[in-house]
Amino acid sequence: MARGVGKALIGKVLGDDGSGQSDWMFSGLQWAVQQGARVVSISIELDFPNFVKKQVDGGTPADVATSHALEAYRANLRMFDALMQMNRSLEPFGNGAVVVGAAGNGSHRDVNPDFEVSVELPAAADGVVSVAALAQSQGGLQVAPFSNTLAQISGPGVDVLSARLGGGLTSKSGTSMACPHVAGVTALWWETVAASALPATPATVTAKLLASAATNGFASGVEVADRGVGLVRAPQPAA
Repeated sequence: MARGVGKALIGKVLGDDGSGQSDWMFSGLQWAVQQGARVVSISIELDFPNFVKKQVDGGTPADVATSHALEAYRANLRMFDALMQMNRSLEPFGNGAVVVGAAGNGSHRDVNPDFEVSVELPAAADGVVSVAALAQSQGGLQVAPFSNTLAQISGPGVDVLSARLGGGLTSKSGTSMACPHVAGVTALWWETVAASALPATPATVTAKLLASAATNGFASGVEVADRGVGLVRAPQPAA
């Protein structure tokens, strides 16, 4: 999406099995911002509904499991909000990053159109640009059945060509595929804003990113709550 990037910071915040701890993500976000990242892409979700299910399956009463999940959600939300506030506080000094997060894949609209889960953390934190996943259909762009609702913006997230573990390419689906599309376009907006007379800040770049999203090309019936402001769109070259 953003060819020619001079420096990329790659941070691993999960184990080889895909699991991890919240403080690993906290540390990863802090590290990226401290290293001067301008765009941070986070394709991770803290799946609290699944957290409840696992506890219930293990014999924990449903109300107790729900209480545990709420306690964990509250603690994680407060920490991510604090980290995003710290990120914003760097803006007057010419630093700070636009943080882009995958909305999560907890919805099951293919089972029931009303089976929608809201954006998960860290994408739900204040100031993170949350990303929904889109799929192509004969009638136009559709929100992927798994994509969580109440995202801010959308990107391609079904049958996306990606790198395969061990080498080569493979096709993958998920909001984790849509998120890097939006992050790449965000880098292009940074480049455009920096070359303009506008303030080169995360706030300006985020405003441009969201305001430029495309709202045409969607299939009928796609709800704004599911696709956000629209399909992410890169800066247009000057005529």
